[in-house]
Amino acid sequence: MQHPDYNSPIALKNFMDENNMAMQKKFGQNFLVNADARKKLIDVLDVKPGMKVWEVGPGLGSMTSGLLERGVNLTVFEIDHGFARLLTQFFEEYANSGNFSLVEGDVLKTWPKFAKENDIPKRFFGNLPYNVAATIIADTITKGFRFDKAVFTIQKEVGQRMNAKPGTEDYSSFSVLCQWAYDVKPVMDLAGGNFWPVPNVASRAVLMTKKEDFPKCENPELFRKMVRQIFALRRKTLRNNLSRFVKAEICDEALKIAGIEPSIRAENLSVEDLLKLSDALNSVIEKTKME
Repeated sequence: MQHPDYNSPIALKNFMDENNMAMQKKFGQNFLVNADARKKLIDVLDVKPGMKVWEVGPGLGSMTSGLLERGVNLTVFEIDHGFARLLTQFFEEYANSGNFSLVEGDVLKTWPKFAKENDIPKRFFGNLPYNVAATIIADTITKGFRFDKAVFTIQKEVGQRMNAKPGTEDYSSFSVLCQWAYDVKPVMDLAGGNFWPVPNVASRAVLMTKKEDFPKCENPELFRKMVRQIFALRRKTLRNNLSRFVKAEICDEALKIAGIEPSIRAENLSVEDLLKLSDALNSVIEKTKME
């Protein structure tokens, strides 16, 4: 089966109509119709023949096609049954040669099981649905999976949070999580006209490169929970938020060990500061257990 012209909104709409399909807003479906932008994103992903790649939200396969042409071993995650059916037909030849596979369903539910049963790929890629983009990225990090490189097209606002600096309005627990695991750089901004249907928000493509010198911490799960808690109420002091997470005496001792002022706000602390605090907190908690 021949896929439609990926660069033409009219051709895409006609193809959808002919196949009795409609874009589903609940899945955040928007196709990138700018061929130059698609090529640049795949270039930035830096793939090699035979390399394992995951793609989330392939839609009708415009990026999928470009990736497969470069000889990768591609697994796509697609929630829309209609798209999944068409993708299987479009790329049947690649599937028969073992270079294309499809996992149907909600990626937040399907990827953990798939990851347990298969090797983690070198690359992660996707035009992520705006309503779940941050959740997908955070989910892989919190479950301990890091990819050598990942390129995502997401809502610009989410992209700004990913590499926001301490002390800025966009700096959040999500910023900390992303910058703990990756070096995050913007690739390009994409106005709504680059997509069909045209979204109501601007988009940003980001490159996430796994940190070679990964900042370790004694208890990663504690770190993740602590960061979420201390950013929950942004205008409260660090001590105020932290004491909602652990007993006040544990909080005070950990802050003292880490050398961090109790009156500071979480938004002014670097990733390194937060890792230091997490380790201090873990040390105090473990000591308390032994007493």
